Amino acid sequence: MKALLRESFYLSLLLCLYSIHHSCGATDTITTTHFLKDDAATITSPGGIFEMGFFSPGNSENRYVGMWYKNISVRTVVWVANREAPLSSGSGILKVIKPGLLVLLNGTNNVVWSTNTSRSVQNPVAQLLDSGNLVVKQAGDDNLGN
Repeated sequence: MKALLRESFYLSLLLCLYSIHHSCGATDTITTTHFLKDDAATITSPGGIFEMGFFSPGNSENRYVGMWYKNISVRTVVWVANREAPLSSGSGILKVIKPGLLVLLNGTNNVVWSTNTSRSVQNPVAQLLDSGNLVVKQAGDDNLGN
């Protein structure tokens, strides 16, 4: 009986730790309820190769959304979303909305950058892959052909 209780305790502990890990923002996706906010968390590809979030280049006070290699000591940005529309510090939110668009909002909730789509999805998520691609897809659909 004690062994069964001990195993049940350890299983509950593991499930709790798993839940905490996933609720703390350690993720590779942006959803309709999990945004990227300036001065907050980033997303990281599953293998930890790429990271995406807000950054300021050099001594600039301008803020950009970009993607960079995660494990290189000198940040090497490989993609910038809002190159033509920089934000002021702390003012940006990157989110995914129906029908499957990524939108970057400034401090007054105006869209300063967005994607377009040829397909519409009901429950969109944007996932950062280890290839460096950021894909918008239907939540739960792991078919890369979609």
